[in-house]
Amino acid sequence: MTPERIILASKSPRRIKILRDHGIDACVVPSGAEEHLPFPMTPADTAMYLSLVKAESVSEGNDDALVIASDTVVAVSGKILGKPADKSDGFRMLSMLRGRTHQVISGLCIIYPPESVRVCAFDKTDVTVTDMTDEEILDYLDTPEPYDKAGAYAIQGGFGKYRTGTEGSILNVIGFPWEKFSEITGLGQD
Repeated sequence: MTPERIILASKSPRRIKILRDHGIDACVVPSGAEEHLPFPMTPADTAMYLSLVKAESVSEGNDDALVIASDTVVAVSGKILGKPADKSDGFRMLSMLRGRTHQVISGLCIIYPPESVRVCAFDKTDVTVTDMTDEEILDYLDTPEPYDKAGAYAIQGGFGKYRTGTEGSILNVIGFPWEKFSEITGLGQD
């Protein structure tokens, strides 16, 4: 693919940074699409479906552009943890994650009309978290970091010290499945 124009259907500073760090200066056009599931889905299907909804909404009227959309979910024992509504909700989520391994799944949808490309995929990373104390969880929740993140944490921030293991892509955990994107598009490869 050799698109002249690339659009990222997200205002996530983490996704923007990952693309720019890999030499892709995408135009940022946040999706205004409703992010509701039509029926219950697996975590992977949820991430891909929400990515597709975002990509489709931004793709309309941008027929010459490569549109990229992503959505990240955190799942523990198959249960999806969204963004925490408040400190109590964040405590509930982090309590579910402590002392165990959970999955971070980032969906990816790429739409590129000039080459009739329409692909959805996902990447999954297993993250193991130390057995945090209640005090450690509350201290972390006293920072602004967890409140706009799925699963109530940012692995690249202060929460990183509670990670004891990662199997898979750390960029996927941060919020964009870079390796999957690069494999599909061929972009950003040296």
